[in-house]
Amino acid sequence: MAGITRFGGYVPRLRLQRKAVVEANGWFNPGLAGLAKGERSMCNWDEDSLTMAVEAARDCLGETPPEDLRAIYFASTTMPFDDRQNATVAATALNLGEDLRTIDLTSSQRAGTSGLIEALENAEGRDGTVMFLAADTRDTAASGPQELQMGDAAAAFTLGNDNVIAELLGTKQVSTDFVDHYRGKNRDFDYNWEERWIRDEGYFKIVPPAVQALLEKTGVSGADIDMLVMPALIRGVPQRIAKMAGIRDEAVQDNLHAVMGESGTAHALVMLSKALQNAGPGKTILVIGWGQGCDLMLFRTTDAIASYKPSLGGVEGYLARRKEESNYNRYLAFNDLIDRDKGIRAEVDAQTALTTLYRNRKKVLGFIGGKCKKCGTVQYPKSHICVNPNCGEWKSQEDYPFADEPCTVQSWTADGLTYSPDPPTHFGMVTFQAGGRLMADLTDVDKGKVEVGMPLRMVFRVKVEDERRGFKKYFWKAAPDHRAA
Repeated sequence: MAGITRFGGYVPRLRLQRKAVVEANGWFNPGLAGLAKGERSMCNWDEDSLTMAVEAARDCLGETPPEDLRAIYFASTTMPFDDRQNATVAATALNLGEDLRTIDLTSSQRAGTSGLIEALENAEGRDGTVMFLAADTRDTAASGPQELQMGDAAAAFTLGNDNVIAELLGTKQVSTDFVDHYRGKNRDFDYNWEERWIRDEGYFKIVPPAVQALLEKTGVSGADIDMLVMPALIRGVPQRIAKMAGIRDEAVQDNLHAVMGESGTAHALVMLSKALQNAGPGKTILVIGWGQGCDLMLFRTTDAIASYKPSLGGVEGYLARRKEESNYNRYLAFNDLIDRDKGIRAEVDAQTALTTLYRNRKKVLGFIGGKCKKCGTVQYPKSHICVNPNCGEWKSQEDYPFADEPCTVQSWTADGLTYSPDPPTHFGMVTFQAGGRLMADLTDVDKGKVEVGMPLRMVFRVKVEDERRGFKKYFWKAAPDHRAA
C-alpha cells in the first residue's frame, strides 16, 4: 500500500500581530476586536507560494532526494503564474532533473487534499517516488475578519511504496457545488458567505456521512482515530464533526490559527505535517479537506516514523523561528495592498530575456556552479576556464550544486539609497564552505544584526518583479542559518 515516505513544511518567520491590525482598522470595524489575539504568518516581500513550496520541499527532501523521483504535483490558489507551469519552476530550483511529470492543481481550497489523493493513487503500484507540494498566500481586503484569519505557509510530502512512514488506509471524496466563498476571475479577494449557513448546511451535512462511509470502508471505528486533522475557520466545527463520528475530543488537532492563521489550500497538509512530527508508530490519522465538497484520507503511521525528522525542523521548527511584526503598513506594502510612491530609483525596466533565462536556467534557478575535474576547485558561476590560478584548465568543470552548501558572511553592506521594498538593502560577499564565493543579496536579516562570519544558508526567493509585464524573476539569496543558532 502506498503512503507518505517523507514530509516537511514551511512557515515564514514574520508574524503580523493581530492587535496591530485591529488598532489600525478598529475605528471602521469595531467587531474586529474579538480577533485581536495572536498572530498570523506573513511572507517577506520576496516570498510567494512558489518560494515557500521550494523551501518546504527542501525541508522534506534533505540533502539526498530520492533517485527514483518521477513526478511533482503543486497545489495552490495563489500561484505566481496563471500560464507558466509553476511545478516546473519548483523542480528546476530543486535540481530534480527534467525527466519528470510536473502538474499544477488549483481553483479550490480542496486542491491540496484532492491533489494529495491523486498523487497517492499515482504512486500506488508504481516504481518510483512522487512529490506533492502545497502553498498559499491569500490576499484579503483591509479591515475585514479574513485579514486577521489568513496566514501564509507550505507543506511537502514524498509518496511511494517503500520506506513508508504513514500508510494510506483509504480515501473518500465528495464533490458538491456548495459555495462558502469564491474568487471570480480578475478579482483580487474572496467573497465570503454567511457563517451559520456554511456551518449548518455545509460542514454538518456534507462531512459526517463521508466520515461514516470511510470508517465503514476501512473497518476503523471513530474511537480508533488518534488524530483528527481538519481546518475550519468557524469555531467548534472540527470538535462537532469529531463528536458526530465518535472520535475522542483529544484527537482533534490544533488548527494553528492562534500562531499562524489559515493557509488555504495548504492548511490541512500543514496540519498533517505537524501531526506527523508528533506521531509515534501505530497512530491512526484522519485528514479532512473542505471546499466544494470534502476529501478524507485515513493514514496509519509505521515504525519507520520514529527515525524520521524533517531536515530543516519541519512545521514546528519554523513556527518556533518567528519574528513579531507590528507594522501593519509593512504588511500592506509587502502584499501590494496599498499604492506607494516608490521613488525615481524604482523606475527601472525589469524585462526578462526569456532566451537567456532558458539557456542559464540551471545556473539561475537551480543555483548550479562548477567543479574542476582536474584540481577540484569549485566556483560560481561555472565557466570555461577554472578560476584556480594554479590550474586554469579549459572546459574541465562538471556541475556542482551550491544551494545546500553552508556559507558565511565575508563582508556586507546595508544600502539605504538603492530601492528596496524593505530598506535598507543588505548584500555582501558570501563565502561557501566547499570553496567559491558570490556577491549576494541578504534576506530575512534585521538592521544592525548582520556580522562578518555569520552562518548563512541559501534560499530561493523573488529577485525582482517586472510589474509592467507581470513576470517574477527568481534567484537565490543568503539568509541566516537557524541551524547554527
